[in-house]
Amino acid sequence: MGGGERRAAGALEAEVMAVLQRADGPLNAMQVRDRLGDDLAYTTVVTILSRLYGKQLLTRVKSGRAFCYAPVSDEPGLAAQRMHQVMAGESDRRTLLARFVDSLSDHDEQLLRDLLDGRGG
Repeated sequence: MGGGERRAAGALEAEVMAVLQRADGPLNAMQVRDRLGDDLAYTTVVTILSRLYGKQLLTRVKSGRAFCYAPVSDEPGLAAQRMHQVMAGESDRRTLLARFVDSLSDHDEQLLRDLLDGRGG
């Protein structure tokens, strides 16, 4: 991206998460910035990492004067965490789950049934 173009909301967070998911281990902000291959300011990357950490999507460990960050889970685990957060904020979980199940394809509904029956682990 160049010429002052702006990313869509959440796009930079998604890019940072993808970089961290592909990494062999925790990365500091400079390493993330370098792997993004963009002209981002270091402070922008630090801000994004701090936000993701605040959302409990990343762990961090002190390394010298900086922090190194890693995802708390793989991509399916992060999606499951987001689903859990949605459910936690809903008072009528029965209706939420009913509508979710109604929206599933036949294949996905069968996968869910198998998991609930202990056959899909």
